[in-house]
Amino acid sequence: MDTFFKEKYEEMGIRLNEVQQRAVMATEGPLLLLACPGSGKTTTMIMRIGYLIERKNVSPNRIKAITFSRASAADMQVRFESFFPHLPKVDFSTIHSLAFMITRTYLEKIGKRYELIEGKQHPQFSKQAILKRLYKEVLKEDCTEDELATLSTFISGLKNRFIPKENWEEVAQPFRQAGVIAKKYEQVKTKQADFLYVDFDDMLVIAEEALRIDDALADHFRERYDYLMTDESQDTSLVQHKIVEHLVAYHGNLCVVADDDQSIYTWRGADPTYLLQFQQVYPDAQILKMEQNYRSSKDIVETSAHFIQRNVARYPKEMFTENKKEKPIEIRQLPTRKDQLDFVMYELLNTERLSETAILFRNNASSTLYVSELHRRGIPFYMKDADDRFFNHWVIEDILNFMRLSFNLERKDIFAKIVMKMDLYVSRKMVTKFEHSSQNGNVFDVFLNANVLNRRQVKKLKDYQKGYEVLPDMRPMRVIQLIRHDLGYEASIKNRAEKFGYRFDHLTEILDTLESIAMPLRTMIEFAERLKQLGEAVQQAKFDPQENAVTLSTLHSAKGLEFEQVFMIDLQKGIIPSDEDEEDGHLLEEARRLFYVGMTRAKKRLALLSYAEDDGKKKAPSRFIGEVRYVQANGKVQQESKRHVQKAPKMKKASIPLNPNGIQQIQELKIGHTVLHRVFGKGTIASLEDMKLVIQFEKQQKEFDVRFILENRLLEHV
Repeated sequence: MDTFFKEKYEEMGIRLNEVQQRAVMATEGPLLLLACPGSGKTTTMIMRIGYLIERKNVSPNRIKAITFSRASAADMQVRFESFFPHLPKVDFSTIHSLAFMITRTYLEKIGKRYELIEGKQHPQFSKQAILKRLYKEVLKEDCTEDELATLSTFISGLKNRFIPKENWEEVAQPFRQAGVIAKKYEQVKTKQADFLYVDFDDMLVIAEEALRIDDALADHFRERYDYLMTDESQDTSLVQHKIVEHLVAYHGNLCVVADDDQSIYTWRGADPTYLLQFQQVYPDAQILKMEQNYRSSKDIVETSAHFIQRNVARYPKEMFTENKKEKPIEIRQLPTRKDQLDFVMYELLNTERLSETAILFRNNASSTLYVSELHRRGIPFYMKDADDRFFNHWVIEDILNFMRLSFNLERKDIFAKIVMKMDLYVSRKMVTKFEHSSQNGNVFDVFLNANVLNRRQVKKLKDYQKGYEVLPDMRPMRVIQLIRHDLGYEASIKNRAEKFGYRFDHLTEILDTLESIAMPLRTMIEFAERLKQLGEAVQQAKFDPQENAVTLSTLHSAKGLEFEQVFMIDLQKGIIPSDEDEEDGHLLEEARRLFYVGMTRAKKRLALLSYAEDDGKKKAPSRFIGEVRYVQANGKVQQESKRHVQKAPKMKKASIPLNPNGIQQIQELKIGHTVLHRVFGKGTIASLEDMKLVIQFEKQQKEFDVRFILENRLLEHV
């Protein structure tokens, strides 16, 4: 054992295993450190930085540690200072803050003024405001918060995956015309020759371009750091990987910490394929695997390790633990969704350390019933990255407007908002004519008198009017059912879902949840007040949670967390994996990785919960539950059927498009010529013999396989 590790053990009681020690000492050249869940990656990274400073005499300001989020950067800073209180601070930051520094320098250099339109209040020229305006301009409809989030994620993915603007309308669209809106958004931001509006993704794109085309600027930033480390690199996009490539070109001293089995953000541009091709980008890279799990019980570790092996596109790893067995993973199918809720509540009422308990789910909609019940029972809860859009969702606003009208049938403003949400097939022109009508009174009569309707529309409108006569005396749950079915709302949102690309099952799930919230209530006023209370409770649970609170989190947001006991809920077919996941091998593998992330949050107790029926309809459990059950029974992964083998994803040939200017012919490789390598920058060809190419770069000499260099177009003429 190196004396460094012995000293740290004596000082702090930190003992690193053999692989961790090797990772700490592998300071020169590229290193891919594959860290299984609970394998102590943060401790290893901190120790590696300390080793560089104390043993390699590297100045702290020559080390750059790039993290996934500001919270991670702050956490690592605190951890480093606790481990090495006597050392100067090290530069921990996100890739976005680094990219902004590069972007700002570049734009100032070329004399282009800019303004950030994301991350601050700017009512007229915020990213959200621009996208909302363009959405309405293109689709002639107001943009909902859900659509805005979807559109923003879509545009982010386009940029982070290096998709050329001319192809934006050809890629898969989240809803019609999304590609058109994306292109218009770029035109708005760049329409002034000397001025640029910049969002977070532009920071990355501009920084990468600056490093690629401006040699002096690239040299300036390359010379700032001698050692780079990137954390959570499985969640890094192609443009982010490329920025790092530029920065390590002189020395290649890069430590990439990642777990391809926990890559769960491809929908926003992350690319796990890059990690699987790491040695193609960095031919002399070492790959180390941290496979010992210190977090979870033997039961959870062994089952999770076999479960994830069903995926094809991954590095082979054998996660293990020396922890003892606690209890097998619980697999429960409750009779109904309400029974699942009651089971979890009963377990929580018998739990003392609620802060060591988590309820995990795939979709935020799953949390609302739990929020309602926890709030009702007075059980404290914490919302991790709470999404309060549920209580502001347009479906809920529609339902409340339907209810508001029942208190005053002469409210033309309310009727104008909901008449197109009834299954009447009325036009916007008809609604405008109704609004401008001078007649007052019962809105159904006014609308009928203001427009020429066909026989079917007249009959439906009168039926709806009769429904409103009995609506005020109903309990709110029955009111919602009447709105859904008798007033035609569910048929209307089905048409809207088909038109705009919404998932109809998500919309009906919101309605089901509203019915459940309304069930114990007596009046529509109580229902509206209850929704307001729950919305406020979610905000408090996110920003000012009580002590000893149970955590509610999506599976995505739970990554990096750990708890004594974990309940994974709503593990249903169509939810995880979704129907879309089932149709695509890559999406299916990502859904399995997401399930695996949830499983590996648990230390001692893990309960996988589903239900057999909901609202009178039979429900099937997630296929992943069957896979876990098979592993527990057989101690190994289930072999894929022929049907699933055919759907298994094929490895992509290349993540980043081949360089069109790249050298493709061996005759173009001349000794003494200066060339530009994709990773290592400018160099001079020193020798070419037996298909081995030697290039002398500024600070190092590298040997390459000629076939690989030409096939991947890694060199170009200077």
